[in-house]
Amino acid sequence: MGNKNKTISFRVNEDAFEALQDIAEERDISLSAVFRDYVDQLVEHDGQVAVVPESDLRAAGTAEGEGDLQFPPTVEVPKSFIREHERLELEADHLREQLDEYKSYVTDLQDRLEDENNEVLLLDDLDEADGPSQLR
Repeated sequence: MGNKNKTISFRVNEDAFEALQDIAEERDISLSAVFRDYVDQLVEHDGQVAVVPESDLRAAGTAEGEGDLQFPPTVEVPKSFIREHERLELEADHLREQLDEYKSYVTDLQDRLEDENNEVLLLDDLDEADGPSQLR
């Protein structure tokens, strides 16, 4: 299929808009990139994202005695998890290809049925036709 970008629009008050512009300027990126980064983080963490200024993060770290916190926080992912994710992606691609093949086969059978004009079709004849190898 492919990854299609979608547009989201919403309204914020003027103060929030100016704050977002400041964030974009600090990071030397566009305002759109700020939103994309936030949305990516939100999706990645299943909606469990809190946006806080770095100064508040540093203050919280020193108050709790945690010392030097890294921003943005990072998570180490085991290689086995990554390999399993890649395997599942390959399997999903394979299943999509099979689905497309089956859809094509069904469309071909429907076209042949329409072409026959109510004549009797034998299942053996359909089995001999070119179709997905698993259906033969």
